Amino acid sequence: MGWLWLSLAIALEVAGTTAMKFSDGFSNPVPTVLVFVFYACAFSLLILVMKYLDLGVAYAVWAGVGTALVAVIGILWFHEPATLLKLASIGLIVLGVIGLHVADGRS
Repeated sequence: MGWLWLSLAIALEVAGTTAMKFSDGFSNPVPTVLVFVFYACAFSLLILVMKYLDLGVAYAVWAGVGTALVAVIGILWFHEPATLLKLASIGLIVLGVIGLHVADGRS
């Protein structure tokens, strides 16, 4: 159950970060409100996740997967440059998250 909650927390964190971009420096009201709503929900779920997963694993996966997804959204949606170094770095984040999941030993 912890991994399911963590996945939802990551999705909400990514949605909040994407809403930041659309808020245009907090000048657009709807995306600005969504930033706070998405982040409040994401952190609430992350707190719930701590009942099921170790702190270090949960937070590292949350931060790593969120970072990788936001980088991919930046490339695909906002047409940010997809340099070889950036893509390799995203790959390393994904490998690190897989390593943490395997090291945790719980599914």
